[in-house]
Amino acid sequence: MTRPVRLPARDLAVDHTLAMLSAGVRFILDVTPVDADDHRADFLAGTVDEPPFTYRDLEADPDVLEAQLDHAPVDVVEDPTLADLLRGKERELRLQLEMLRARGTEDFRALSVELYGAVGPTLRARAEELVEHLDVPTDPVEMISADGFLLLAETEIELYREQDPDIGIHAEVRPDVSGVLVAGDTLLISEDSAIAAERGEALLHHEVGTHLVTQVNGSGQPVRTLGSGLAGYDETQEGLAVLAEVGCDGLTAFRLRQLAVRVLTVHRMLAGASFREAHTALVEAGVPAGAAYSTTMRIYRSGGLTKDAIYLRGLLDLLHHLRAGGDLELLFLGKFALRDLPLVQDLHDRGVLCPARLRPRWLLDPHAVDRLARAAATDDLTTLTKGP
Repeated sequence: MTRPVRLPARDLAVDHTLAMLSAGVRFILDVTPVDADDHRADFLAGTVDEPPFTYRDLEADPDVLEAQLDHAPVDVVEDPTLADLLRGKERELRLQLEMLRARGTEDFRALSVELYGAVGPTLRARAEELVEHLDVPTDPVEMISADGFLLLAETEIELYREQDPDIGIHAEVRPDVSGVLVAGDTLLISEDSAIAAERGEALLHHEVGTHLVTQVNGSGQPVRTLGSGLAGYDETQEGLAVLAEVGCDGLTAFRLRQLAVRVLTVHRMLAGASFREAHTALVEAGVPAGAAYSTTMRIYRSGGLTKDAIYLRGLLDLLHHLRAGGDLELLFLGKFALRDLPLVQDLHDRGVLCPARLRPRWLLDPHAVDRLARAAATDDLTTLTKGP
């Protein structure tokens, strides 16, 4: 058995400082409009072509955060593995702060490409194939209200407390968020949310069973940036979360098409399409007008956010990882990019990291493991969706 190894105190001090500063940046909340639902009716009625979104005031001054970042001397970190990880995190934090300063400008869009990437030809082709070949039902479905989903989320969190009663995660309904998302240790649910009942379990495993589980596991590590998220973690996190939907047999054709049209909308946005033009293209592809508005808002917010291309890209990368014989266990130790797996593996093998406090409940199901094996064995993503 490997004996626990403690990194130098100064190394950990730099790591903890970066984790604290990262936790102080509410990036997705701060780049998402607080009034997206207020403009929905006017846009769908054709009254406005470009909704005049409003954004929350920044709680933390980017200049102050950057000054604090200047006093986190990553260059003095002795452990070479940790130094590599923290250099990447420092660069990402500086880029996020620059983006927050640039909200609502063309600079924001260019910085977003630097942070999340654009849409390459291969990813675009896969998205186009999915939109063409997925058969998405149009029948009305039962919906879950925000309060109903809150009850489901609270029940799910209580089940995780059976693994560790000291976890500090929780869920709440808020009037100033859009959709359902995780910020830090909290699952935030828009008070206007209406979630398809057939998506309920999958969304729980996506948000609680992936994003909150890795937050708990990462925050319990000596390397605290594994809790707040190392550089580029979003793509792998979202890929894992979609794999959770596959594992619980909850990935619907509607959802998979949603991931594909997000990619295509990011491509259109970067190619110069207007908000109205991007929305029209989605409706013409068969996406309901209301859902098309939500997708377009997500991608055009703050001047153009390319983050939504990472869900499908992250899923494809993880399926390739599984196909090549990789597994998922270490990926749940915290929030980090698949490309950094060898570095996290090194910390793990040297005994620096602690065992995971939580294990995803969906991954405990043998049927889920079988579904992932079948998913990795095929190149036809349409087979990943649940049956009728």
